[in-house]
Amino acid sequence: MGLPPYQRIAGEIAARIAAGDLAPGDRIASTRQLTAQYGIAMATATKVLATLREQGLVRAMPGVGTVVAAQARPADAAPDRDRVVRAAVTIADAEGLAALSMRRLAAEIGVPTMSLYRYVADKEELLLLMTDAVFAVNPPPPLIPEEDGWRRCVEAIARLQWAIYRRHPWLAQAMSFTRPLLAPHAMAHTEWTMQALEGRGLSANAQFLAAVTVANHVRGTAVNLEHEAQAEQETGMTGDQWLRAQQAHFEAVLATGRLPMMTRYLAAGDREFDLDMLVEFGLQHLLSGLAQVLEDTPSARRSRPPR
Repeated sequence: MGLPPYQRIAGEIAARIAAGDLAPGDRIASTRQLTAQYGIAMATATKVLATLREQGLVRAMPGVGTVVAAQARPADAAPDRDRVVRAAVTIADAEGLAALSMRRLAAEIGVPTMSLYRYVADKEELLLLMTDAVFAVNPPPPLIPEEDGWRRCVEAIARLQWAIYRRHPWLAQAMSFTRPLLAPHAMAHTEWTMQALEGRGLSANAQFLAAVTVANHVRGTAVNLEHEAQAEQETGMTGDQWLRAQQAHFEAVLATGRLPMMTRYLAAGDREFDLDMLVEFGLQHLLSGLAQVLEDTPSARRSRPPR
């Protein structure tokens, strides 16, 4: 029995890289181009690129696509844990969390795969260390609740978290609020938000719920970032380009007359929508709702002047 199509095609591309026909930095055909060139399904084309990434032969370059990776070089000295974590973050930033495996990470560093287990017990611990490393260089903002006000403080940390997710789209996939990674620097964000609400009549439980609700709104919006980045790499189209390509489908759906509100929205010349607007709209209304909760606490009611 011959090799599966994806392995055969990946082997052909790997041979071209080994022969020097494709040099480091040269672009590799996208999944869409592979489907046209070889007459294969999109899923097969995706496996081709995944196989090449696993072998450390190619890497994703944001805004460019998949390119030939620089030759993995043996490390001058054994890596330490920090170097392993930094390399893992770099891979996840460029190629997404799905591309990060122990084999891929070892190829990037230039060490045998099994040697990585000297530094991390498993991928779960690797994700914990990656998350903590990212938050370590993004501490809570230097604001003082007593001087700056609780709303400005909570608003600032939410925007900081959104900026972190923007720089590291994989992070939202790694985060969880039901089985959280116990990353001290990430937990410091929750602690800081709770401190911003201290002394305003909320119980410790209510403070925690408020902090997590705001963080979850930001993270819940951010889960779209990695999916969008992967879709752009696979299709070669930005989100706006994809929407324009789907215009005929939208018009066919709206022509049924069953979605009058959506039809009015899409017909408006001044409509605007992107993820930054979505996270900001939700944040402002969450904070306004939280302000009302704080106004209704017993201590706030007692401090109001009599009518």
